Amino acid sequence: MLVTSTGEDAGLERFRTELTGYCYRMLGSGLDAEDAVQETLVRAWRSSDRYDEQRASLRTWLYRIATNVCIDMLRSAQRRVLAMDLGPAAHAGAVLGPPVADQRWIHPIPDSRALPSTDSPEEVAVQRETIRLAFVAALQHLPPRQRAVLILRDVLCWTAQEVAQLLETTVASVNSAVQRGRATLRTNRPTPSDPWLPADPAQRDLLDRYCAAFERHDVATLVSLLHEDATMSMPPFAWWLRGREAIRLALLDPQASCAGARLWPVQANGSPAFWQTRPDPAGNHLLFALVLLDVVDGLITGVVTYLDAERLVPLFGLPPHR
Repeated sequence: MLVTSTGEDAGLERFRTELTGYCYRMLGSGLDAEDAVQETLVRAWRSSDRYDEQRASLRTWLYRIATNVCIDMLRSAQRRVLAMDLGPAAHAGAVLGPPVADQRWIHPIPDSRALPSTDSPEEVAVQRETIRLAFVAALQHLPPRQRAVLILRDVLCWTAQEVAQLLETTVASVNSAVQRGRATLRTNRPTPSDPWLPADPAQRDLLDRYCAAFERHDVATLVSLLHEDATMSMPPFAWWLRGREAIRLALLDPQASCAGARLWPVQANGSPAFWQTRPDPAGNHLLFALVLLDVVDGLITGVVTYLDAERLVPLFGLPPHR
């Protein structure tokens, strides 16, 4: 039996984090991934009397259910994207325009909900890299079943035989799907980023300087920390910028001032990330955005600022002080 006499989970919950990471890579939304995993565990609980350990391990059985749940959720869904997928870069001073529908965006996820604990530094690096926003956006170019094959083979390191068993297909079909998936990823190659190492002194120093400059609205220092081809975007708007100079001009706009704002570190998408709060007229700090950064060779190459902050609170929780 997989459940206790009171109906509580006795063996399924331990798979929640790794299943959430898998579903997140499939779906591109932390909230959708949570829903998919909950549906997976409910289906497993309801059909626990039909589970046959002689045919598949519990883990394989759960991944089969999760794959079917994700494919069902993706049947009528549009491909989730980042702002850079929606059109060319704007120029500094351009209006933001209307917001894009929530269902189109790649949304963030807390590391704690998607990255199972491991003692292997190499595995930690791979797991963080493969929930980065750019990598997850690249995965969305694959058809759902092909996406599942590539994630299982190249991210989770399942054998072709294991994947074939899970998908009830042949090893040859799995190998063909993974080759096509790899070719598509090469065409839609994710933007690079250095591995995020929270304990690394150089990375900590970069982020400390970024936060201090941001809170002072010190545009000169902020710009000095950017790569010359850095990008900036602000979902849910399709508006985005490329280049240090364009970002500098945007930051100089008086209405864009972040003076008095605060940044609170969070763990998101295997990347440096912060809650951003802003003071109201009474001096109370209000939640404003979730900010994710990409870093390469000691410079910031990407800034994604999610403005729909309140809807992310159920996943990330509130910053410690507001």
